[in-house]
Amino acid sequence: MATQKLRNFVVVAEELNLSRAAPRLFVTQQALSKQLRDLEESLGVRLFDRSTRSMALTSAGEAFLASVREALAALDAGVAAARSASRRLSGTVRLGFPMGGALELTTPILAAFSAQYPDIRLELRETGLDDPSAGLADGSSDVAIVRLPLGLPDLDWVPLFVEPLVVALPPHHRLADRTSLTAQDVIDEPLAVGRTTDTVWRRYWTLDDQRGGRPPKGLRETTTPTEELQLVAAGLACSITVAGAQRHTPLADVRYVPLTGVPGSTVAVAWRRGLRGPGVEQFATVAQQVRDRESMIVRTLEAPPA
Repeated sequence: MATQKLRNFVVVAEELNLSRAAPRLFVTQQALSKQLRDLEESLGVRLFDRSTRSMALTSAGEAFLASVREALAALDAGVAAARSASRRLSGTVRLGFPMGGALELTTPILAAFSAQYPDIRLELRETGLDDPSAGLADGSSDVAIVRLPLGLPDLDWVPLFVEPLVVALPPHHRLADRTSLTAQDVIDEPLAVGRTTDTVWRRYWTLDDQRGGRPPKGLRETTTPTEELQLVAAGLACSITVAGAQRHTPLADVRYVPLTGVPGSTVAVAWRRGLRGPGVEQFATVAQQVRDRESMIVRTLEAPPA
């Protein structure tokens, strides 16, 4: 039995008037009247009492109406569930991130994404300073939390926050008691920097744009932030890092001094242009939603208390 005939029957039963029901159904009265006769013949019962002036449901028609409404409601619910299931994303999204990720935004971003997309499995991968792209360069990550700038071509990204820079110094360094430093104060100091081939990223963390063409002196390459800070604590180098290092990688033998006059580090969700698989756009959208919702966290990250 065609469901459209059943839906038409319900409308006629509600209107009890073919001239009113027909326009609702975008059919002619004659076609609608024939559908009702065909329905009654297939059931073997009379559904309506008709006269030239009135129309009423028979007892059989009332019983049939209740059942049809239940059946159509169940059918509509099933169709909606099927369509919802077809739109539901599933699979695995490989998320790369450096140590600390998006700092205090990381946990709410991961929790919100898992709540909104429970059928997508997040596969987390922490990377070291030798891969500032967090797996985007070699394709081991579908999407990543990164610190810009990067020299990786064809990169799309959305910013989360901009974190101020600090200089990590040995506690007895001649600059350790300063309340702030400029790039000119530290460009001649030996610096620890990540062991990576991304020259754009290295230039930023070694203050090359502030050197006026002077090459850095005594660079010490490392692969993790912990290695970097151990070099600093041992008095072998200084390091340009971010304010969050004081909270996430604190060492008793390291002094952090704010660095002024240098653009802060932009933390972003990034992916390779043209390689955005299922779930990547959704992860980026959720990250932006959490960023906007957690405005107090963002303000603290961008202007941490002294």
